[in-house]
Order: sequence, then structure tokens, then C-alpha cells
Amino acid sequence: MQHKKSEKRTYETRITLNDKSITTLRKYAHVMSCVSRTLFSSIAAGVSAGACKSSYQKQFGITARQFNSCRVEIEGAIESIKERRKGQISESKSRIEELEKAIQKLEKKKASPKSIHQKKRRLYSLAGKCTKLEKDHADSKIRLCFGSKKLFHAQFALEENGYTCHKEWKDSWQKERGNSFFLMGSKDETCGNQTCKAVLEQDGSFTLHLRLPDALVENNEKYVVIPNVRFAYGHKEIITSLQSCQVRNTLSREKSPSYKEFGEAISYRFLEDKKGFRIFVTTALAEKKWVTNKSLGAIGVDINADHIAVTETDRFGNPIRHEVFSWVCYGKSHTQTKALSGDLAKQLVDWALASKKPIVIEKLDFQKKKSALKESSTAKQARLLASFAHKSLITYIQSRSFRFGVKVEEVNPAFTSVIGKVKFAKRYGLSIHEAAALCIARRGLGVSERLPRHEAQVPDGKGDHVAFSLPVRNRDKHVWSSWRIVQRKYPVVLAAHFRAKRSTSRSPPA
Repeated sequence: MQHKKSEKRTYETRITLNDKSITTLRKYAHVMSCVSRTLFSSIAAGVSAGACKSSYQKQFGITARQFNSCRVEIEGAIESIKERRKGQISESKSRIEELEKAIQKLEKKKASPKSIHQKKRRLYSLAGKCTKLEKDHADSKIRLCFGSKKLFHAQFALEENGYTCHKEWKDSWQKERGNSFFLMGSKDETCGNQTCKAVLEQDGSFTLHLRLPDALVENNEKYVVIPNVRFAYGHKEIITSLQSCQVRNTLSREKSPSYKEFGEAISYRFLEDKKGFRIFVTTALAEKKWVTNKSLGAIGVDINADHIAVTETDRFGNPIRHEVFSWVCYGKSHTQTKALSGDLAKQLVDWALASKKPIVIEKLDFQKKKSALKESSTAKQARLLASFAHKSLITYIQSRSFRFGVKVEEVNPAFTSVIGKVKFAKRYGLSIHEAAALCIARRGLGVSERLPRHEAQVPDGKGDHVAFSLPVRNRDKHVWSSWRIVQRKYPVVLAAHFRAKRSTSRSPPA
């Protein structure tokens, strides 16, 4: 069995503090937020973060490690914005292209001037947004609003947002900007973090020793002690990381070269909300062995906007079990969607554990697909598509699978639906989506995808089927080139099928 790469997980809990500790943590968050905002301004002005370190330590009264925490947080935010902006530009161009096609169709059909006008207004808005994004990308300009844009714009409509005066809004704005701070960990440091050290007590709880910035030290009290910290989830994982750090320190003192194999970084984020302070602890999960084996078969998953089709195969790629799970996110809140996705992920992982087979999913770019379908879909389809939380479900599946040692493989989604329709749906009595899931599982196993030799009988999606001849396989080209021909031919045959059906169903003329 192969060893898996480590993956980071974040666990949270709420802590109980006295009034003095709450006041201290609020001051701590204010100092760190000031450092972060000032550092972002310096980086935006072209100054390197490393050049600011010494001066910032003196100016704000912080330690070198606290400055590094702010630096890593800001640099991470900047890189995230840059990376996301590439996707935003690509999505905007795709939406503009689809919108231009939609306008041409409306003009060709001589639709109402009002609908064409609204489409053109949207096109103009998207074009302006895309131009702005491209200019920011070319100039390497980063736009980052501390405290959120929504709250910033609330000052221009105080009554509508529940504020009686501008001072009340400003107090809320400053509180939101300084309600959290991040403390970066390192596996070389004691307890995985030099600034916040977790000590395991005899009753199984943690006691946190939080190092204060020098600017907040009074009466030589450099630490805030937070006792009785427990995690409903991830408690054992955090203990494992702390024990690994202890082993590393012991071996390092003994000058053993094997000390490098131990130690886990433990990072902390303190966040204040309406109920009090919460702590988020990030650490790496201990490496485990895979409990699944591809030589037994695979479990293919076809994710759709309102349901999940799952098909299990044997080692030869033949279906032995298939099932459809309802997954309607439309009309549900974010929390309800997360709960639904988590339940589905649990069922899939339990299935994989029982069969000892890996899960195979498609590697899809649904942002591109959403933008393409938005202009051509009906209002109901658009609402369903907007609530499609595909990425959330994939994250839940991968996270739970890693935790229990189930391997998840991602495969190219090219032509899985058409292969399932043409080759497997009628043969095995599967629905179109179950056949697609079968094709995904077979692709994970690496079995053949060649075309059938005879005429295909393909379901039309309404209880009937259409028949058409398949192209001759050209062995000098990849098999997908033949499936591309089938994919183009199928809609034409289907349209002719439904036209013939409509014409025969009409009553004869009088």
C-alpha cells in the first residue's frame, strides 16, 4: 500500500474567558490588524515585506514571529487575489462571448427591443468589468478591503443598514476590521508554535499560553493563559501533532538525524463574533495507508445539479451496483447545503470502505460551464444552476476520504456522458447518468473505451430510444476523436426523432 501525502485540517472551538482576558485579546487583535493593514499599504507602494520587519517591530512593539504571521497572512491574501483574478477574467470573457451569441439570436428572431436592450446593457457592464480586471492584472494592482466592501458601503445608507449616525457605523467598521488575528506555526518550534503554546493537561484539555506583543506587556506579564480548551472534532489530531513536536525536540537535543521526520506546524486564528471568541487551529493530519485497492474495482460518481449518480464496478469494469442520491441545493441556505453535502460524502465514503474500492470523480470546471449555460437556460434552470454547490461537495468527499484512507481519483470528463449513453445505458439497463458514472469508474480503472461495432440504440431521455450507425474507428487517431463525431451526430438524430414523433402524433386533416 502507498503512503498518502499529509493534508492540513482546521478545527474550531469556542473559549470561555474572563473580562480581563477578553480586553487583552481585543487589544491584541487591534495591534495585529494595524500591522497587517500598514504592511499591505507598504507592499502596494512597492516596498518588500522583508525590508519592513525591523522598523515594524519597533513601531508597533511586536516580536519577529508576530510580524511574520502578519506577513504570511497578507502575502497569502495577495496571491489569492491574483490567482482568482485570472479565473474572473476568463469567466468574464466566456460570459461576454455567450451574451454576444444570445444577442445575435434575438436580433435574428426579431425579438422585442426591450429584451435586446437589457442584454446589451448587461454586455456593456460585463465588458467594463473585464477591462478593469485586465488593467489591474497588467498593472499588478491589488484591491483589498479590510472589513468587507459591504460594510464599507453601508456608511452611504445608514438608516437602511440599521445605523443611526456615522459614528455608530464607524465603531462597527473598526470592530470588524480588528476582530481577529493569526499566529503562524512551524514544526521547528516548541509545541508547533512559538507565539501560542498548547499544553496537554491530565484531564485531556489544552491550556494555551499566548505570547503578548511587547506593546501590551504590563507588570512583566508576557503571557495570557487560556485554560480548559477542548475541541469537539480534531482533538486527537491536535494531540498527535503536539506529541510529534515533542519527539522532534527530544531527538534534536540528542542530535539524532531522524528528528527531521517529526514535528508538525500548528497555526492559530483568534476570531471574535457576537457570542465571544473562537479559536481555529490548523495542523496536518497524520499520514495513513490507503484502505482501498483499484484492483478490486472502482466507484464512479456523476455529479449533476439536482442528484448524484453512483455506479460500482468489479475489477473488469462491469457494473455490479448503482444508485441515485437526491441532491437539490435550490432553496436551501448555505448551512443546509453544507449539511446535505456532508451527508452525501459520508454515504459515499462508507460505500467505499465497505467495498474497499476507490472513488472516481470528474475533474470539472463548473464556473465555465455555468457561464456558458446561463444565457441559454430557462429561468428555472438558471436558478438551479446558481445554487449548484459542486465544489463544496467535492471538498467534502475528498476531506472525508482522506480521513478514512479512501483514495479519490480525478479523471478527464471528456465524452463520459455520450459514451455512457451509447455504450452502456441500454446494455446494462442503466439511466443516462448512471451510465455516465459507470464510464467515469471505468476511466479510473483504465479499461477500453472503443466504440461498439454495430448500430447504436441510444436512450432519448423520455423512455424511448433512437438508432443510428456509428463511425468507423480510425486507429491512427485517439479514440476520443471518434466519440467527438458521435457527440455531434447524436443531437441531430435526436431532433429528427422528435420531429417525426410530433408529426405522427397529430390528428389527420378533416
